Amino acid sequence: MSVLTINKLTDSVGAEVIGVDADRLVGDDVLAAAVLDALENNGVLVFPKLGLEPEAQVAFCRRLGEVDHSSDGHHPVAGIYPITLDKSKNASADYLRATFDWHIDGCTPIEDTFPQKATVLTAMRVADSGGETEFASSYAAYDALSADEKDRYGALRVVHSLEASQRRVTAHPSPEVLAKWRSRRTHDHPLVWTHRSGRKSLVLGASADYVVGMDHESGRALLDDLLEHATAPERVYSHTWSVGDTVIWDNRGVLHRAAPYDPSSARELLRTTVLGDEPIE
Repeated sequence: MSVLTINKLTDSVGAEVIGVDADRLVGDDVLAAAVLDALENNGVLVFPKLGLEPEAQVAFCRRLGEVDHSSDGHHPVAGIYPITLDKSKNASADYLRATFDWHIDGCTPIEDTFPQKATVLTAMRVADSGGETEFASSYAAYDALSADEKDRYGALRVVHSLEASQRRVTAHPSPEVLAKWRSRRTHDHPLVWTHRSGRKSLVLGASADYVVGMDHESGRALLDDLLEHATAPERVYSHTWSVGDTVIWDNRGVLHRAAPYDPSSARELLRTTVLGDEPIE
């Protein structure tokens, strides 16, 4: 008998989990292992109207791996980071505007850490309009390439930077802001990530700045074309939030972004991140 009952939401990414309550999610070791397996197979898992409390969310994430505490202080519960444009609830809310572009978390870390293993969001308040979270499988994007494309792209490397992602929302930063962006060092990653599992994915998104060894214009066009390929409508799952929904995704193999919504909206999602242990190589 299967530990989890799931319904696939699209052919390439996303599945809804049925019949799991918050207590079981937090207290069942077998279930936690099943969640990781299902995440590998589906990229995104949706627990509709689960009603997971912040403490329980962190406890669940501890069953999946080490919880990220680098952003503690924005919420009373350690391990919780509020996703909101309300600066009274998150002083670094301005940086979250970059989440409206497709991205993979952890491509430009401050220290020598790896992209996050998984991320969990629970909806506390939702936008009246917009504010969906969209997901696209970077595994599926790679698999859909031709053999020649796989060979060509497998030899390329891409420089990722905080500046690249922030310029998308602030095209003309002040010298002080620009200096702050550039204080975060850049990272050189392969375009194709060969995972320990043997699967391969594309490393794309807002932080991807330029292709090493290509002129800027040609490299930029290639990255834009590949992102369009990866996020074609037929490869995207868009989650429309209801209060109490919990969603978890495999950050190593899934691109994500938030759909636009009114900046004055009360939309608030609570995030917990599970640290990664696999380098991009």
